Amino acid sequence: MVDPVFAERRLVEIYDPLDPDRSDLDAYVAMVDEFGARTVLDIGCGTGTFACLLADRGVAVTAVDPAAASLEVARAKPGADRVRWIHGYATDLPPLNVDLATMTGNVAQVSLTDQDWDATLRAVRAALRLGGRLVFETRDPAAKAWLWNRERSHRRVAIPGVGDVETWVEVLDLSGQLVSFRWTFVFHSDGARPTSDPTLRFRSRHEVTASLRAAGFAVDDVRDAPDRPGREMVFVARRPDQ
Repeated sequence: MVDPVFAERRLVEIYDPLDPDRSDLDAYVAMVDEFGARTVLDIGCGTGTFACLLADRGVAVTAVDPAAASLEVARAKPGADRVRWIHGYATDLPPLNVDLATMTGNVAQVSLTDQDWDATLRAVRAALRLGGRLVFETRDPAAKAWLWNRERSHRRVAIPGVGDVETWVEVLDLSGQLVSFRWTFVFHSDGARPTSDPTLRFRSRHEVTASLRAAGFAVDDVRDAPDRPGREMVFVARRPDQ
């Protein structure tokens, strides 16, 4: 089931204005350069910010997402015509042979079961060329990012053409590695209050490393996210040459 934040058109259209600072993508752009990647697979591309950013730099990008509304917004962005957009999951990809695959914005935490996560990793491995890399971030459970509350997360943003929108997040349930929470949105133009109730899985470094190796990857590095030191783990995995 796709999170309404990415599936409902009214919420998708305010996604970028509510979070315009995408400096978190700088580290991924740097890794595209670091690894000399000319072909990139953007998994869980959402509204296409990263895919369009890379395409503008001359990178050949394939972007996949299961939320049709998000892809509609992505396709309307400048430079979107240079991106190959695919509606679906990583397991729905056609044959590819890319240099680099990415999962930005904690997309890796959306796979809640071991089976789904393993299927995703194996599909990504198949899409990479020999020696190609997968890079992604996941929140470090030790940082307890689920300790959100309404006061800390509350924002009110004036969005052109929409009006004031308030939003906040509250945790609904904590069960082992699974954290369920609710995003509430208030549209002051008409009083609408849509909500979104996603669940994320917080895997340990050891568990993520083991799952990558089981799926046929070599784990080259685990880095700190430069914009969120001590809170995120950035994995650099490689499809071996043989």
